[in-house]
Amino acid sequence: MLKRWIAVSAAAMLLVSGCSKEKAEEPAKQDTEKAEETTKGVSSEKGLPFQYPLTGFGSETEVDGRAVAVMINNHPKARPQSGLNQADVVYELLAEGDVTRFLAIFQSEQPELIGPVRSSRDYYIELAKGYDGLYVAHGYSPEAKELLDQGYIDNLNGMQYDGTLFKRESFRQPPHNSYISYENVLKGAKERNYSMEDKPESLEFLSKEEVKAIQGEDADSAMVSYLDNELFNVIYEYDEALGKYKRYSNGELTADFKSGKPVLLDNIFIAEADHKVVDSSGRRDINLTSGGNGYLLQKGKVTEVQWENINGRILPVMNGKQAGLVPGKTWINIIPSSPGLEQTVSFEAKP
Repeated sequence: MLKRWIAVSAAAMLLVSGCSKEKAEEPAKQDTEKAEETTKGVSSEKGLPFQYPLTGFGSETEVDGRAVAVMINNHPKARPQSGLNQADVVYELLAEGDVTRFLAIFQSEQPELIGPVRSSRDYYIELAKGYDGLYVAHGYSPEAKELLDQGYIDNLNGMQYDGTLFKRESFRQPPHNSYISYENVLKGAKERNYSMEDKPESLEFLSKEEVKAIQGEDADSAMVSYLDNELFNVIYEYDEALGKYKRYSNGELTADFKSGKPVLLDNIFIAEADHKVVDSSGRRDINLTSGGNGYLLQKGKVTEVQWENINGRILPVMNGKQAGLVPGKTWINIIPSSPGLEQTVSFEAKP
């Protein structure tokens, strides 16, 4: 039986939702228009001859192009970020302390600006490797630096390209002001002789009929709490009119800094993994190989699943088989196994 909101979670949800609604009341119409604009053309893509490998959306022309995996800052001073709404897949994991960072994987879209870019950790590198992505970061932990120095993954790092490929934007304060354009990603790849032609292996997507048949318990809202830091609480709200989820950090809608377009998601996957603090700086080792428990949210429903590391990718498994994804964009939250799913994730259904 899935856990419903307990009193403290419900209170937190009301507080966060209240704050977000107060902030959003005046520009609500504009936000709706931006969300609708973001989804334009999606329904018309059905039945097209080609398919984007990480979204399942159709394309009129043959799809190619290597995935680009970028470390994106999630400190409150780095919000709202740039480019997240155009990522095909985003992984959210803890770095030091109770602070999360994102690994945003781009393939179907090429944002004009991405960031703020932050430093790498070894487990983010492993996730990027699973998509054969060009890995982009600014800085590194000792373990990450060792992997990068060994040539474990093709990469561009702001430590070598600060002020050239990477630009310090004036609207943010360091260390939250390092950005890169997609144009400069491609420029850097060319300089390093990295091939950018081959597309990643496709994820597994549900058919139109299978999407209509999705089952599970009703869950119109979900809250994910990362330890005791409320600044990194995540709330997902299902927008039935759009058929997609909106994401909130500490009560603020996750949207693009420049355009204001919200992140709109079709799959929310929450996976539980063992975390271990390994040094005095609070850096972590996260077990991304052994598998474990998780939740999969799709079309306003939630299902208990398992996760497995399949060729370097953390993916949901149901009844021993890889679970199909709704065509669209996917956000994956990796949470500590202690306190665990039951204490970290809560759901609410409309009465």
